[in-house]
Amino acid sequence: MPRATRLVSLVLLLASIIAPALSAHAEPAIWVVKGPHATVYLFGTVHALQKGQSWHSAKIDAAIKESGTLYLEIPNVDDAAAMQPLIMQLGLDQAHPLSTKLTPDQLAKLTKVAASAGLPGGESMLEPFKPWLAALTLSLMPLMKAGYDPSSGVELELKPQFVSANKPVKGFETAEQQLHYFDDMSDKAQVDYLVSELDDFDTGVEKFNKLIAAWYAGDVDALDQFNNAEFRDKHPDLFQTLVVKRNEAFTTQIETLLKGDGITFVAIGAGHLVGKEGVPAMLEKQGFKVTRE
Repeated sequence: MPRATRLVSLVLLLASIIAPALSAHAEPAIWVVKGPHATVYLFGTVHALQKGQSWHSAKIDAAIKESGTLYLEIPNVDDAAAMQPLIMQLGLDQAHPLSTKLTPDQLAKLTKVAASAGLPGGESMLEPFKPWLAALTLSLMPLMKAGYDPSSGVELELKPQFVSANKPVKGFETAEQQLHYFDDMSDKAQVDYLVSELDDFDTGVEKFNKLIAAWYAGDVDALDQFNNAEFRDKHPDLFQTLVVKRNEAFTTQIETLLKGDGITFVAIGAGHLVGKEGVPAMLEKQGFKVTRE
């Protein structure tokens, strides 16, 4: 997903309407990995969908039914109240207004985009925000206008299925840890990230449409192209932090699951499962057989 959704099973998440027919033929990619006594299913999620769009398939539903535990990026993805104090702590900088961190040209572009996004008060609403939080906020606005709803994301449907079946829901990361990935960036990197989102504002919905279509079709090559390629090229350092290093951490924890027993359903952002830096590729390098279902 765009940079925001790549991460934020929490901050998130984040086009023009995708035809309802897509839902009827949904076949998002799912992989299975076998350990000596354990099985792990890997399912790539998107964190915002239009209401009523179904992503289920026979393969996915069978894996969910078979699994005894669900692993998400963070376990409390549905706890907005827990997010608020973290956003206040890590995302705001009252002493240094956003406009003071930008050049006149950057500020002019921010003002234009904020007005186009329909933010109440325009750019002034973003003044207390750190650049990374302003970037995430602006990346979500056109998607939400296009009908995408973070409350309709895959994780928020998956978790209740496991909870209602009295199956445990666990996480690889915490919300605070995820927010620190952004907040720990240098001031320059944060501003560069914001400027990149401003430049992409008018094309964000179109790109997201293509990404969602690729996800529904299970086209992992296209998903890597739409989700990762530009990010990898334009922001290599940030890509390493938000994608590659996190994929390495996911892989290590999944290896531990594979050395245990039981059947686990792992549902993390789709961008983490595709391409040469994806978790399936990393698991294969560790000697595991990863099979596309």
